[in-house]
Amino acid sequence: MISKKLHKAINAQINRELFSEYLYLSMSAWFAKENLDGFASWMHVQAQEEHFHAMKFFNYLLERGAGVVLEQIDKPTTEFGNPLKAFQMAYEHEQYITKNINDLMDLANKENDHAAKSFLEWYVNEQVEEEASADKIVSRLKMIGDRIEGIFMLDNTLGQRTYTEPSSTEE
Repeated sequence: MISKKLHKAINAQINRELFSEYLYLSMSAWFAKENLDGFASWMHVQAQEEHFHAMKFFNYLLERGAGVVLEQIDKPTTEFGNPLKAFQMAYEHEQYITKNINDLMDLANKENDHAAKSFLEWYVNEQVEEEASADKIVSRLKMIGDRIEGIFMLDNTLGQRTYTEPSSTEE
């Protein structure tokens, strides 16, 4: 049985993951408006990943016999200035999510909930990848600066990303 504290904290994380999906969809729309379809596609894939993360938490609570309480999702920003600012925001957001995942793991340890610790380990590892991916793009955008040919080359590269839902062995 999951503790009330952990149950409430995971419900809150579902909301954060769904907000992440909204944020990345908003970024995708902004990039599409700016005619940077590769950037838009990359963000759309990121939104799909965040939806998967939310549903993984959602299903976990149900498997543990706990209810899911969906809260209102905040409206994300819709203007990002330029690609670098957008990806810096994405990187900072991933750092925020990492902190929350770590807080969940700390709570699972405190509650001595071995099932939750095992479940959360996947997210701990996933966040390493999430941060590294955003940070790498921020670094590339800083190198590119305002050179439009570099933006277009990166746009082409980012457009090659596709979404593949993790298999059940990766969950």
